[in-house]
This record gives sequence, structure tokens and C-alpha cells, in this order.
Amino acid sequence: MLLKYFYDEKLAAASYLVGCQATGEAIVIDPARDIEKYAKAAKVNGVKIVGVTETHIHADYVSGAREIASRLGAVLYLSNEGGPDWSYQYASEYKHRFLQDGDTFNIGNLTFEVLHTPGHTPEHISLLLTDGGSPAKGPIGIFTGDFVFVGDVGRPDLLEKTANVSGSTEVMARNMFRSLSRFKKLPDYLQVWPAHGAGSACGKAIGAVQSSTVGYEKRTNWALQHEDEDDFIQSLLEGQPEPPTYFSRMKQVNKEGARLLREIHAPLHLDGSIDIVETWVDQGLVVDTRPAKVFAQKHVQGVINIPYDKSFVTWAGWLLNDDRPIYLLAEKQSVPDILLDLQSIGMDHVASTMDLTVFDLHGDSRFGKYEEATPEEVGDAVQTGQLHVLDVRYEKERAEGYIPGAAPIMLGFLPQRLRELPRDKPILVQCKTGKRSAIGVSLLQANGFKHVQNLIGGYDEWVKQGLPIVK
Repeated sequence: MLLKYFYDEKLAAASYLVGCQATGEAIVIDPARDIEKYAKAAKVNGVKIVGVTETHIHADYVSGAREIASRLGAVLYLSNEGGPDWSYQYASEYKHRFLQDGDTFNIGNLTFEVLHTPGHTPEHISLLLTDGGSPAKGPIGIFTGDFVFVGDVGRPDLLEKTANVSGSTEVMARNMFRSLSRFKKLPDYLQVWPAHGAGSACGKAIGAVQSSTVGYEKRTNWALQHEDEDDFIQSLLEGQPEPPTYFSRMKQVNKEGARLLREIHAPLHLDGSIDIVETWVDQGLVVDTRPAKVFAQKHVQGVINIPYDKSFVTWAGWLLNDDRPIYLLAEKQSVPDILLDLQSIGMDHVASTMDLTVFDLHGDSRFGKYEEATPEEVGDAVQTGQLHVLDVRYEKERAEGYIPGAAPIMLGFLPQRLRELPRDKPILVQCKTGKRSAIGVSLLQANGFKHVQNLIGGYDEWVKQGLPIVK
């Protein structure tokens, strides 16, 4: 048996290529949209991808299931649980088989048994794997998707919070309790292969280890220690992170079937010109991908700064709207990777790109900048109310302490809540370390706020300097 693990650190998402080397056949489980890595791995290992499956309709990234079915002719194995509202609308375009609890299917000598494990979503399934070429009897592991993670379980509140399915949170939480009761009956020796690792918003305390076992999770996973259903639900709902706003759109895209990558038009690449960038500002969303420190010193007015780093996909998903054209200012060699990252979350409408020579072709008078301040420099102004302090951290972070008088608006919700901020008073934006707040400052400036500062070092530096906080 062949088992290849793929992990996207930016999305904290895991996917798998599972193959029967005796027959030369393989299946991909929970694929990302860019399928080249699976095709390459299959070729290197001498197997053909004949099937593709996913544990549920994903909310945090565009699934590659349709892409694999279209390009490679693989059979789609998809859940038929959860009712008609959770059926895959594109499946009829390709060879497919719908799966229900207790069903089995084979890839070569490998047998997959379907377990309906609702709780994260209504249609969620897990897959028990049995290797027919092994002398061991019975299954050797389970692909749990967003059901059981290492040290955590899938959150049940996404449908209500992102898709406005009223009352679904408690229903899903109770379903999760029952699904976990079933999980506890599985043999301890089974390997557990989840679809996410630490950093995913699909859980609240996911471990960083790639895999686990049923027995280890029974001993260490907080969710499996509960015997009382109501106590479990209370613990499950406490401390869940804010769900990114793009999650609801991803659900719809993956349900209907993502656009094939070959159908996406490549953006135009234009030579550096501030006049063109200023035109872009009037037409859509312009994203400058340079580091925050560089952006602060010189940037085009009306442009949002989302530095191209590990957090780029997260904040692009929160802050960009694919209903409008997207324009990029980026290093030319980074553009292909940036486009793939945006496409991974369904941001397909990148109209044009421009390299960074634009900042060398014009005088500083054509550009904007913003101020940065240390806690020592603004401490008195904050304490005397001369500055409006905006705290863009997550609610969970703020619960541990905050700067007196700081108004909480988590960064991802800032575009929808600009009206709550004063335009006649200087604003100091702060987060934990100063990185997210820098994005917030650029967003405020792009929306016409004139007097905005970023707190260098953020809340951590404020505390380090011994300035007052509220616990």
C-alpha cells in the first residue's frame, strides 16, 4: 500500500494519495484545488489516480475533486448523507458514486468503508481503510476529515455563523457527541488521518502532529473525555475562533463545483506606473504584497497592504471580495505562487499585476505613508483619551487582557464596521505584535481615514513596558 501525505501550511490543510501498488491504482482524499502535486506523486510512484473523494463539503478552501475528475477521468466518491441541501450538484457531469453509511468501495486491493460522522457538517463522512494485501485482518486506519483532529474535533457552529442556518449549532453539536460515541468503539490501534493541523479555523485547539491513533485520542483528546452530552456541548462551543467571512462562499463553490483552473483567465502584467495603479483603485481592490515596514514608508493611496507571507491566504480570504476585480503589486517571480494561493480560496478574478518598479519611477510626493509609534511614545495620549485605540485581535486574545479604552473590532470584520470609527480623532491600531494592525492601518487609509498610526510591538510590547492593562 502507498500512502502519501500532503500539507498546505497556509491553509493548515492535509490531503492524501492512497494507492494499491499491486494493481497500480490510487485515490486522492480531500484534495486541494491545485492537483499537480498529486499527479506528480502518482507518476513517481507508478500508480494511476482512478478515484477522488472528500470527507465533506469544505468551507476553508476550494476542493480539487472536480479538477481531478475532469482532468484525470477519476471516479468521484462523494457523500450522499445530510439530505438534499448537502448534495453535490456537479457530480452528474462525471463518473461518480454517492456514498452512505456502511457502504464500501475498492481501489485495487484497498477497501474503504464509509462511516457517517455528522457534527462538523451534516453530510460529513469518515473512511475506514483496509489493506487487502496485508496479513492483518480488518481496517488499519481512518480518514477523519474535519471530524476528529489530533487533540480536537471539528467545530459545529460554522453553518449558523457563516451560512445563516438558524439553530444548526446545537443540532450539530449533539450530532458530534453521538459521532464521537461511535468513534470511541473503534479499535485503539487504528491510525487517525485528519484533514487539518494546527492553525485551521475548523477547530479551536488542533495539534501540530500529522497523525494519531484512536487509542491516543481516547486518552488525550479533550472532546473524548466527556460522558455528559450537555457538558460536552458547552465545552465544544466555548472559545471557537471567529470563522472567516469567505467560508460561506467556499461552501457554495464546493457544493456547486469550482470553476476548472483552465477556465480562469491569466491576469495582464503591466509595467510600473502610478497612474495605472490609481485607476485600479477606482475599479476594484488593489493589494500591495510588500512587507508592512516597507509599505508604511511609501505606498499608493487607496491600496491595501497584505504582505505575502504565511498569513496571506488567511487575510486575503477575510478582506478581499471576489465580486470585484483584484489587482496585485508584487515581485514578478512571486506572482504565480500568489495567484495559486488566491485560487485556493476561490479568488479567481485577478485582473492585472504590476511589479515593484513603480516605486522607483516616481517621486515621493506621489505616494502616501503612515506613522508607526512605540508604546512609550503614545502611552500618555492613550491614557488621556487623545487617541482612539482600535484593537483588531481575536476575541479570545482580548479576553486575556486589553489596553484601557481600546475598542474591539477583529481585523477580519473591519471592512463591515468602518462606520463605528471616528473620522475626527486620531486612531491608534493595535494587535498582539503589530503585524495584523499594520494591515488594519492600510485598510483604514484606503477608506479615507487620514490620521492613523500603527502600534509597534502591539499589546505584547505595551505589557512589556509596564503600561496599564485591563484583565
